[in-house]
Order: sequence, then structure tokens, then C-alpha cells
Amino acid sequence: MRKIDQAVVALAAAAVTRHGAERGGTTDLARHAEDFLHEGFVAVEILAPGGTPLARSFQPGFEGVAATLMDADTPRSDRPRYRTIHRNGATLVRVALPLSATDRQPTGHFEGLYRVEPATLAGLRGDLWRTLLAVLTAVLATTVVLYPLIVALNRNLFRASREVLRGNLEMAAVLGAAIAKRDSDTNAHNYRVTLYGCLLAEAMGLHGEALRALMLGAFLHDVGKIGIPDTILLKPAALTDEERSIMRSHVSLGVDIIASSAWLRAAREVIQNHHEWFDGSGYPRGLAGEAIPLTARIFAVVDVFDALTSQRPYKTPWSCDAALATLEHDAGSHFDPALVAAFAPIARQVQPVVAQADEAAIAERLATHIDALLLADGNRPLRGLLRRRFGNLGG
Repeated sequence: MRKIDQAVVALAAAAVTRHGAERGGTTDLARHAEDFLHEGFVAVEILAPGGTPLARSFQPGFEGVAATLMDADTPRSDRPRYRTIHRNGATLVRVALPLSATDRQPTGHFEGLYRVEPATLAGLRGDLWRTLLAVLTAVLATTVVLYPLIVALNRNLFRASREVLRGNLEMAAVLGAAIAKRDSDTNAHNYRVTLYGCLLAEAMGLHGEALRALMLGAFLHDVGKIGIPDTILLKPAALTDEERSIMRSHVSLGVDIIASSAWLRAAREVIQNHHEWFDGSGYPRGLAGEAIPLTARIFAVVDVFDALTSQRPYKTPWSCDAALATLEHDAGSHFDPALVAAFAPIARQVQPVVAQADEAAIAERLATHIDALLLADGNRPLRGLLRRRFGNLGG
């Protein structure tokens, strides 16, 4: 309605100009007040600068209504004013215009009550809708034209992000592999625990940044062992109390190593807490229950499971059932019971497949799935991705 009001103000201003306000002044305009009644106005009043009425005219039949409305107090200013009034089914616009001479000195005010005819109102509304339709059409056309460009730019950004993520993960994997080799182990352990950890995390509802933090932590959980002397790290016999204390310092060393990297700091929860026990008897801080971060509790389960089911220089691999029995026995003391229960069906279906794959095969498969997961929207289930490589994973 405001657009219509503004149109009425423009009509009034044009009428004032036509009737010589700029040339003859307020007095001459007052002589022609009735002429405005032929241009849509039902009431017109010309006022002197002090507000004294100089002329007033009404259309027949509108004297009472118009006089009441025109007598209503309206603040006068040097700017056009208008107010829409709905009375007896008619749409009226009260207009107030400042009048000035050719030297821009104020000469009075013009006040009018303009009746908007239904046909005029419909025409103005039609113009408004046509303008709106034209704007919407232009926006839609622009969107259609720009959409391929936006998609192409998004793909380029997506591809660049993909390369950065892949490079960062490769860096973490290489660093983890270096530590694993030094510890007389194979890097296959890192790949397996990352795979197990992702599956269990997804079953527990983790995704996005939490899942990425778990992946990094799985690769780098023992990064602090780089600072442990070989005489202790590779000692084939039992460690003394002093040596055990030095070995345990790999946790704080690992936290210090990643502290300078903003991206690697996401692994801190796992590095710092994967030796904590659910009952509070672990190290380094003696955390218990849910005070231990969920990512660290998840990793503790899969780390021990893989250690039990893997070939080591000092032991033969345990069966999946035997390893799960140990986890269940230690649930509530070493491990979170809920995580042990959630992991059992996953382990029974995935471990036999993993056990038959060599390090290169596990690395290739894990890289494919991690890549797909990190490029997804953060909520895409990892389980669906892994089924295509490892078959039905249950659940």
C-alpha cells in the first residue's frame, strides 16, 4: 500500500505544479482550488504559511466526511506527508504538501483528500505485481545462468580441500609408521585399529570432527615413544619400576610433540588418555568413567583387541572369541562396558576379513574409506562405505 500512497503524493504534486503554484503563488492557487476536484481529490484546502485557511473545496456528497478528516490535526513540515484512510468502503489518501515560491521560500501548504478509484487501485497493484514478477524472473534467470559456474567453483574448492586432507592424513600415517617400525611392530596395527575405531565410533554416533580426531589419535597414539631409549623400548624382559616410569612418559612426550600443530592437536584426547582405565586405575591422570574422553575409551578397546588378535614376536594371535572374552572380562575395570558390548558384533564380522589382508591391502582399503568419509558431509555413515569393501558388517 505504501507504493500506492507514494503514487498519490506524486499525482498531487503534479496537479499543484500544473495549477501554477510555482508561478502564481499560494493566493493564485487558492483561486483554482476547485479545479483539483476534477483530478481525483474529494477535498482540497490551501493554507497560508501560518496555517490560516485561504480556500477549501469539497466534492458533493463528501462534505461531512471530508471536513472531519481534513480538520484532523496533521503535523506540517517542509516534506510531503500522506496517510491512508479507509472509510465506508472507499480508499482515501490524505496528502500534505509544502508550497514554495520560485526562490524556494515557503508560501504555505496544500492539503488534499484523494479518493483512489477501484480501477486505479487495481492498476497500481497490477504494476506492483508485474514489477515483482519481473524481479523474480531476473533472479531465477541469473541463478540458472550462474549455477554451472557455482558448481564448478565448488568442485574446485572440494578438490583442493580433498588434497589438503589427504596430505595431512598421509603425514600422520607416515609419522605413525615410523614409530611402529621403531617399536619392532608393523604399521598394519595402526591401520587395523583405525578401521576398528572408526566402525565402533560410528556405531556410537560419532561423526565429523570427533571421528577425524579419533583417526589421527589412532595413527599417532604412540608418537611419544620416539623419545624413549631403545634399551627400554626394545627390552625383551620385564621392565623395572624405574624403566616402567620412563616408558609411561611416552604419553606426555606425545602430547608435547603434537602441541605445535593446530591440525594434529585433535589427536590429543587419544594420545593423552588411551592408557586410562574405566575404573580410574590407569595413567597418567587416573581418570575414570565418562571423565575419560569417548575417543580414548573407544581406542582403548580396539587397541587391546588388535594386540590380542595379531601376530607378535612374543605371541601367537588369539582367536576373535578369545580376545572378546578378555574384553568382556575386563569390562568395567579396564574398558567401558557399553563400548565392549557394541564392539563385539563388529569384531566378529570384520576381524576375519582383516586377518586375511596384508598391510598394503588394509592400508589401501582404509585410505579409500577415510577419503570418502572426510569428503562427505560429516553425517554419512562409515558403515555403508565399509560394507562395499568388507561385506556385511552387521548392525
